Formats: sequence, structure tokens, C-alpha cells
Amino acid sequence: MKVTHLRVDADADVTLPASLLAKIPGKVALFTTAQLLSKYEKLASQLKAAGKTVIRIKTPHTREPGQLLGCNLQPFKDYAEEEFDACLYIGDGQFHPLALRWKNDAPSFMYDPYAKEEYEASAEDVERAKKKYRAAISAFQIAEVIGVLIPHKAGGQTYLKWALELPRLYPDKTFINLVDYNVDFQGLEDFPFCDVFVNTACPRIPFDDALKLPRPVVNLEDVSASFYKKQLLAVGTPGKK
Repeated sequence: MKVTHLRVDADADVTLPASLLAKIPGKVALFTTAQLLSKYEKLASQLKAAGKTVIRIKTPHTREPGQLLGCNLQPFKDYAEEEFDACLYIGDGQFHPLALRWKNDAPSFMYDPYAKEEYEASAEDVERAKKKYRAAISAFQIAEVIGVLIPHKAGGQTYLKWALELPRLYPDKTFINLVDYNVDFQGLEDFPFCDVFVNTACPRIPFDDALKLPRPVVNLEDVSASFYKKQLLAVGTPGKK
């Protein structure tokens, strides 16, 4: 089956509020999602007019500078042409600003152009997210029956090969593969015998969507050493072509 992927631009007003501009330090790494990339130049112009220097960063996973994906849970200093004082994410959900603060040790701001809300990820917010996720990892270690979330959407993030290795890595556990086009969080209530879920799709699911999940969920990379090694090889050495 042939599949064509088209980027759909969001129809959203991206006028940054003065209250947010006043908080942002001088050099800011600007990020957004694919749906808002068409607004990137307008956002950069607003920041420059407010006296800010805009740092555009491209990682191996993304197509455009400034684009942010759920798998961009990483430090960006090795990809930036110059140092930055803060990160600014334009979009919804708290995963990205938390991840930016978590991995880059810099103030992280967000503006949601849909809800017209601004947010700054604090060190306390990041620590709460870390504690919650560490608890999920601990739950995985003692769990007996584990559901593995495997979406089969064309072009999506599916790591079936590494997911099927889990029974070999953890022979004392029972793994149930739950395959669907999308992850249906309400549908997971039909599997009350699963103590924990392993996510093989976007890494942001355990963070942004955790409240929708009936039980703890962990990312595949945190329970599969071979998958983590594969991810490192795919990304390559930062700063090298």
C-alpha cells in the first residue's frame, strides 16, 4: 500500500504575550512542532523585536531546524551553533517543556497558542516527573504480567523487533502484545490483569498521557538495552556529520 505523508499547518494565532517575552533571557533556543513550523519565522521575528537572539537547532531525527519530536528527549548543546540561555517551546502539552528542562539544564518556557496559556517548567516540576517515572520503572521490575503497546500505523514509531525480545530479556514475566492502529487509552481498561504497560511508540506517552492510563507505563528504551544501543547508533555522534 502506498502512503503519502502531508504536513498540515495549524490555523493558530502565534502572537507571543508581552508577559512571556519579558521572562525569556537573551539567547533562546526556539522549538515547535511540525504543525506550527509555518509560523516559525513570525515567532523568531517577535523574539528578535524584543531584543532576543534566536538559536535554531536541528537534530538527526527532524526535517527542519527548530522542529521538535517526542523522541527528542535529549540534550541539544552538541547540536547548537552557539550556547543558549533558555528554551522556548510553542505548542501544547507539558512533555516538551519538561523534557527541555530535564535534559538541557536551562530555563524552559512554553506558549500554547491554542489555549493562549504560558508556562515555565520548574526544577520542581521536572523532579516530580522523574519521581513518577522512576516509580513506573520500579513497578515494571516487580510486575508479573505486562502489556506491550504496539501501534502499527504506517510511518509511525513501532519497534516490533525489540518489543518481541522482551520475553527473552525477562523470562520470569508474561508479556501480552497489544497491537492496534492507535493507542486507545480507554481500551486498556479491558486488560486489568496487566500490571504495567511498555510503550513502543512516542516517548512522550508516559508523561503527557499518563493520566489516561489505568496503570504505570514505561518506554521501551528504558527496559531494553539492545533497543537503547540501536537508538544511539541511529542518532550517531553529536556534532559530527
